[in-house]
Amino acid sequence: MSDIEIAQAATMKPILDLANDILGIPKESMDPYGHFKAKLSLEYIETLKDKPNGKLVLVTAMSPTPAGEGKTTTTVGLSDALNFIGKKTIAALREPSLGPVFGVKGGAAGGGHAQVVPMEDINLHFTGDFHAISAAHNLLSAMIDNHIHQGNELNIDPRLIQWKRVVDMNDRALRKITIGMGGVANGFVREDGYDIVVASEVMAILCLATSIEDLKARLGRIIVAYDQKPLAERKPIFARDLKADGAMAVLLKEAMKPNVVQTLENNIAMIHGGPFANIAHGCNSFQATNAALKLADYVVTEAGFGADLGAEKFVDIKCRLTGLVPQCAVIVATCKALKHHGGASAPEYKTEQVEMLKKGLCNLDRHINNIQENYGLPCVVSVNHFYHDTDAEISTVLDHLNKNKVPAVLAKHWKDGGKGAAQLAEMVVKMVDECNNPFKFVYPSEDDLLTKITKVATKIYGAEAVTATDGIKKKLARWSEEFPGMPVCIAKTQVSFSTDASKRGAPSGFKLDIREVRIANGAGFVVAVCGDLMTMPGLPKCPAAESIDITKEGKILGLF
Repeated sequence: MSDIEIAQAATMKPILDLANDILGIPKESMDPYGHFKAKLSLEYIETLKDKPNGKLVLVTAMSPTPAGEGKTTTTVGLSDALNFIGKKTIAALREPSLGPVFGVKGGAAGGGHAQVVPMEDINLHFTGDFHAISAAHNLLSAMIDNHIHQGNELNIDPRLIQWKRVVDMNDRALRKITIGMGGVANGFVREDGYDIVVASEVMAILCLATSIEDLKARLGRIIVAYDQKPLAERKPIFARDLKADGAMAVLLKEAMKPNVVQTLENNIAMIHGGPFANIAHGCNSFQATNAALKLADYVVTEAGFGADLGAEKFVDIKCRLTGLVPQCAVIVATCKALKHHGGASAPEYKTEQVEMLKKGLCNLDRHINNIQENYGLPCVVSVNHFYHDTDAEISTVLDHLNKNKVPAVLAKHWKDGGKGAAQLAEMVVKMVDECNNPFKFVYPSEDDLLTKITKVATKIYGAEAVTATDGIKKKLARWSEEFPGMPVCIAKTQVSFSTDASKRGAPSGFKLDIREVRIANGAGFVVAVCGDLMTMPGLPKCPAAESIDITKEGKILGLF
């Protein structure tokens, strides 16, 4: 059976009853969206503030490949497995973006017998959070152009507007556009562009905000443009200067509430927020993670892409800005991915290629070292099992990790659900129990921005140095003084440690070139765009949308 067929065959329980039975959440503290989805009220979360936190487990992975490693599948499978061995556990996940759903992935709710449901709803419009984020973001865009059209009291320089528009779809034609055409009534002609919603600063703000008040304050701090004064006197224009922060917060009022759903095994999952892990910080919301930690003994969460991107930003951005502390990490690896990083082509993924697999182990080894040495976290490697993996390949991986004294287990949650990852769950519990909490950041907050970028590039990516134009260096130096303490969010390709997507394995000695820097003042970090990364992806030659359909009975086909 396909992933969607397995999900559609699931026996779901009414979510209000399930959350009440398992976690004791009062039904009146949840807003139902149909029978199987609900939002958890912020007022209820506030009542939990004095409860002790459960244990936080981070699921990350080796560098992604076209085959997919199953990080979300492992997050769900491990959560089910911990419940299977008697530990009250919640999975805390990101919401899928429609861009990748209709682009490459075709869905992002897990796979096989380790999924969150209702799978179709989660992958599509869900509870409307992304639409709310898009509306709030584009309201601010409209208010910027309207302010200029109505007389420009704030003296905004149209050439220095920093705020693009957004849409939750991969559409390369919108990367650069011209607006205001058609005459005086349509405003001023200027260049603009679109990013995908998951790259919006509003998305990052929603996922880091700790309350409605904090949300509104962060929205007000967004830098949208600069005025027309000479460079030495130039001042930023904030969203609050346009009086947009209140209306934006109103649009996000419901979106701030975490979404509660269930796994195929009727365990609770919270799915909320979804910033990309290359062009944003790649973690689900603080609200969902925090609520889950108050309600469960264990919370299993994930960070997007590999441990060089999502996990680093989970540590240096999410944990730094919110005070969260993980107790251990799980690194997802597959034989396919190891063969890929050893030089294999797609046809070789499903055939035995032990030597290529051995060559690819360097990628996994660097991620393990980063987790243990640079983030200070104990880790276990979960080898996600596929039917075409051979005994020789599996033993090669496990023998290598055993030789290097790295805990590892072959996990079969895709096929067997929680039971198939029970050994992984036991390892995680043991690791958490033995953890002496050596957690650390890659750089101290007091470092200047260029130093922070350099430390991530050299310590995590294996780069030799960071290069940038004098203009970018001056901008980073100025922001270091004006906005001290901000973490950095490096935007680069996810498929390589370097900025060159063709460099597999564990490249080193390269230069990380900063192409552009942006300040996300509301979110509280600075973005360094490196390489040829696009903040508006395009669709592939054969997008997943071509295979997605609906029958006359309303049954959705093709999501996976």
